[in-house]
Amino acid sequence: MSPVFPMLTVLTMFYYMCLRRRARTATRGEIMNSHRTVESNSRTSPLNAEVVQYAKEVVDFSSHYGSENSMSYTMWNLAGVPNVFPSSGDFTQTAVFRTYGTWWDQCPSAPVPFERTPADFQSQDYVELAFEQQVYPTAVHVLETYHPGAVIRILACSANPYSPGPLAEVRWETLWSEKPTKVNASQARQFKPCIKQINFPTNLIRLEINSSLLDYYTELDAVVLHGTKDKPMLSLKTSLIDMNDLEEDDYEEKDECEMDNLSKTFSSTALREGPSNGYFDKLPYELIQLILNHLTLPDLCRLAQTCKLLNQHCCDPLQYIHLNLQPYWAKLNDTSLEFLQARCTLVQWLNLSWTGNRGFISVAGFSRFLKVCGSELVRLELSCSHFLNETCLEIISEMCPNLQDLNLSSCDKLPPQAFSHIAKLYGLKRLVLYRTKVEIEDYDVTASMIGAKCKKLQTLDLWRCKNITENGIAELASGCPLLEELDLGWCPTLQSSTGCFARLARQLPNLQKLFLTANRSVCDTDIEELACNCTRLRQLDILGTRMVSPASLRKLLESCKDLSLLDVSFCSQIDNRAVLELSASFPKVFIKKSFTQ
Repeated sequence: MSPVFPMLTVLTMFYYMCLRRRARTATRGEIMNSHRTVESNSRTSPLNAEVVQYAKEVVDFSSHYGSENSMSYTMWNLAGVPNVFPSSGDFTQTAVFRTYGTWWDQCPSAPVPFERTPADFQSQDYVELAFEQQVYPTAVHVLETYHPGAVIRILACSANPYSPGPLAEVRWETLWSEKPTKVNASQARQFKPCIKQINFPTNLIRLEINSSLLDYYTELDAVVLHGTKDKPMLSLKTSLIDMNDLEEDDYEEKDECEMDNLSKTFSSTALREGPSNGYFDKLPYELIQLILNHLTLPDLCRLAQTCKLLNQHCCDPLQYIHLNLQPYWAKLNDTSLEFLQARCTLVQWLNLSWTGNRGFISVAGFSRFLKVCGSELVRLELSCSHFLNETCLEIISEMCPNLQDLNLSSCDKLPPQAFSHIAKLYGLKRLVLYRTKVEIEDYDVTASMIGAKCKKLQTLDLWRCKNITENGIAELASGCPLLEELDLGWCPTLQSSTGCFARLARQLPNLQKLFLTANRSVCDTDIEELACNCTRLRQLDILGTRMVSPASLRKLLESCKDLSLLDVSFCSQIDNRAVLELSASFPKVFIKKSFTQ
C-alpha cells in the first residue's frame, strides 16, 4: 500500500481536529452569538401561543429585610403584578434581601469562607417562585426597581409545586447564569437575560442572588415567566449551530451535577492495575495530599478514577476536613451522603446549607451520616435545610459534642420545642436562629441571662426583637463589656428618652458595628455620646431617625477615624446637600441615603 494514503489520513484527521479546536476555543462573544442564533431560530406554531404569567406565590427564600408578619420589604411582594415598576427608588412594597455589599463580611462575626468552593458558585441568597401554568420557558423577565444587578443565576425545576401526588424525579436546570457584575445605575430596569431552552415544562423558577458588588440594597418588584404549553420546535439550522457547543455544554453540566454520580465516581472496582505510578511514586504522601487540597470536590471525584494510588489519596479523610456541599444542593441526596460517609470521619467543618429539600435528604439519611461523621464536627451550616425536624436537632446534640458553630437560619419548619436540644451543646460559640420559630416570651429576661452568663460575648444580633426594652439593654451593656457588634435594628420598644443608647455608648467602648435602624427616637445626644466613647466604630446605621442633625454627624466623623459605613436614609434632617458636604469632607466614608422617586 502506498505511503501517500496513510499520510492523507493523518492530514485529514489533523485538519478535523483543528476545526474542532477552533470551534471549542471560540471567544465568549462568538459563543453568545451562537446561542442568540439558536434563540432567534426557535419556531412557535400559531396554536402554541406564548403564555405570559406573573408569579402566583413565593415558595421559599433564604432571607429578606422585612419581618415575618409584615409585607414591607419582604419576599412575598414578588407574587403577583408589579407594585412599583417602572418607578425607581426605595419602596416598602418590593422584595429586599437582608444584606448588600461586603459590609457584613467585614465584621468580626463574619464566618470564615469554606475552601474548595467552586469558582462558579457565588450565590448568596435565593428565592423560589411558583407560577400557575407549567410552560416551556422562552423568557424570564425580572423587574428591578432599585440598585439592579444582583441576579446571577436563574433555574427551572421539573417538579410542580401544585401537584397533589408525591413528587416524581426532581430536576433543576440552569436557564441562565453569569458572574456578579457591577451595574453603575441605581434606576429601575426590566432585566431580560437570554435563557436556554429546556426539555421539560416548569412552573417553578428560582433566582439566585449575589449582592456583593451593590452600593445598597437591591429591590425586586415582580418576575414574569414567558413560555409555551408545547415544546418549541427548532429549525435544522439551529440544530447544526447548537452542535458546535454540545461537548462544551455537556462538560459544564457534568461539572455542576457531579454529585449525582458519587457512587460511580468513588468506585474502586473500575480502576486497573498499573505497573507504575511514574513520578508520583517518588513524591511524599503529604506532598500529594497538599497538591490535591487545591481541587474542588468534583475534581477529586474525577481524579479518584484514574489509578489506585490517586484513588487512595482522593478517599483519604484528611481531604474532607472542611466539606462544603452547598454548591451541589440541586443534586445532593441520601445516596451522596452514604458514599461520602467513609471519607468524612474526620470532618470538622460541614456546610449543608440549601440542601436536602423536596425529599432529597431524609431524616434517616442525615442521622446515619452524623452518627458516623459528627464526632469531630466544630462547625455545621444548615441554612434553609427544610428536611430538618426535632429528631435531627436531637441527633446533632448527641453526635456532635465538639460543636462550636451552628447555623439554622431560615429553617422555618422546625417546631419551637425542637430548639430545647440546643441547650445540650455546651461548647457553642456562635448560634444563628434567624427566621426560625424559636419562642422567646421575654427578651429582657433573655438579655439579662446573656449579660450574666456571657461575659466574653463579642457579637449580638437582636434585629427585629419587638419587646426588648431599656432594662434588657442595660443588663447587656453592663454584663458584656467586650461587645464589638450590636444590631438593634427595628426594635420599636427602645426609646432614646430613657437614656439606653447613651448608656450603651458609655459602657461599650469596643463597639465597631452598631445598627439602630428605624428607631425614630435616636437623637443628637446619642450620636455625640458615640463620638466621645466609641472611637473604634466602623459601621453605624441610623436609618429613619428624625432627630439627628448634620452637626452631630460631623462630630462623629471627626472622632471615629475608622468609620467606613454610615446609613442616614430617611433621616429627615439630613438632606442630599448635607450628604454631599459630609462626603466631600470625609471621602473614605460611604454615606448611604436612599431615595424614593
